[in-house]
Amino acid sequence: MSDTDKIKVIVTNRKANFEYEILNRYEAGFVITGTEVKSLREGKANLQEAYGRIINDEAWLVNSHINEYKYGNINNHEPLRNRKLLLNKKEIRKIKQQLQEKGLTLVPLKIYFKGSLVKVEIGIAKGKKLYDKRESIKKRDVERNLSRL
Repeated sequence: MSDTDKIKVIVTNRKANFEYEILNRYEAGFVITGTEVKSLREGKANLQEAYGRIINDEAWLVNSHINEYKYGNINNHEPLRNRKLLLNKKEIRKIKQQLQEKGLTLVPLKIYFKGSLVKVEIGIAKGKKLYDKRESIKKRDVERNLSRL
């Protein structure tokens, strides 16, 4: 594994794996400022209420929270601003086509450093029903008990 391939996860959206069944995953870069990068290096981000959108054939990460950099000055960023996702047109077209199906949504799964680049993993997701969530809890409990033994 070379230096450029080292992955350091900053934040994961644990709620997404519980609330949704992930069908497809995509890796995307996203447009951020210098103070956002510094804040991400400190691990100050939150994806709990974030979601993805396709607007005018561009992918956007909406409602993701990256704290202001504590040593930033007047040029500090806005924590809840929309951030443009960097994907190929082919990928955006494919995602847009999948999102037009009933009940599918675009959910950010994690933000991580890949080498010196900041990436976000997004997924096409389908909402789980209540009984699916109960099944997930049951499966997790069984795995936890087996690992103890």
